[in-house]
Amino acid sequence: MLRLTLSPKPKGKAASGSVVDRMQALVAADLAEVEKILADRAASPVAVIPDLSGYIVSAGGKRLRPMLTLMAAHAVGKPNNATHVLAAAVEFIHTATLLHDDVVDESDLRRGKPAAKAIWGNSASILVGDFLFARAFNLLVETRSLEILDKLATASTTIAEGEVRQLAAMNARDLPTEEYLAIVEAKTGALFEAAAESGAMSAGGDKFAHAFATYGKNLGLAFQIIDDVLDYGGTTSVIGKSVGDDFRECKITLPVIIAKRRGSDEDRAFWDRAMNPDTQEDADLAHAVHLIRATGAAEATVQEAEAYAGMAKGALRQLPDSPYRDALIDLADFCVSRAY
Repeated sequence: MLRLTLSPKPKGKAASGSVVDRMQALVAADLAEVEKILADRAASPVAVIPDLSGYIVSAGGKRLRPMLTLMAAHAVGKPNNATHVLAAAVEFIHTATLLHDDVVDESDLRRGKPAAKAIWGNSASILVGDFLFARAFNLLVETRSLEILDKLATASTTIAEGEVRQLAAMNARDLPTEEYLAIVEAKTGALFEAAAESGAMSAGGDKFAHAFATYGKNLGLAFQIIDDVLDYGGTTSVIGKSVGDDFRECKITLPVIIAKRRGSDEDRAFWDRAMNPDTQEDADLAHAVHLIRATGAAEATVQEAEAYAGMAKGALRQLPDSPYRDALIDLADFCVSRAY
């Protein structure tokens, strides 16, 4: 069931990239250790492996997931070598899924650069993704915690299940909201959850592990739901980023589900045709963006993300006060503020 309680637009620090910058500053020394581990463990005598893995690992975004691991550890105790190798394992798992996703989705770009598969081909991307998964579990063994190993193994299984569920849902005329949310929770929420929960565990914060699991899962849901509305330009009238990848791949996401449900018979006929790769036309994206705005689907999608962000923040109330807890709370607001 959709939660459509209106909450105010995030303000202040949480509405800018400074939140992520602040997190990076708080764990800068730890991130440096994680980067060393990533570089070391991506090495291989098989030349294409370090070339390809180095290309995608070095291009890697904000390191949000390993930062969750490090921030959780700091919020409950003190990070150690196990925390660092765990954070590196989390990043390797994430990177492996990106390599596989780009092949499945037939994506030619990743973070504004040519996708690895566009340079090395599908087979190499899949196999190097497998290598990084294996490296991740090498690292997890080094934590000497079967419980942490179990958390990340379970998350990896769930991510794979989510990918298959999404593949099965491709080109469906209708996708129930509950199925969409189950896919998002599996594909994105599972790794956020495991990264945060196991980070706390690595620093001896087992009594807070459940709180971080709840935080991570709901943060992941909010993060992905906002990504899905950003594919149609967010809630702004001026689109300042490349949009339409999900639309061109005929992925039915929450903005489409809501717009279709609220639209006229003519609108629903449009969505049925436009979300079919055999009948989609180049001009359809502009009309899709129009319908998502006209029906209020963009705002409703953001409200759904706000509800999950609120649950994420609520899970951290039991933690002791610290700049790490405060930054994690602000991060939930920042994830939603990206849509404005």
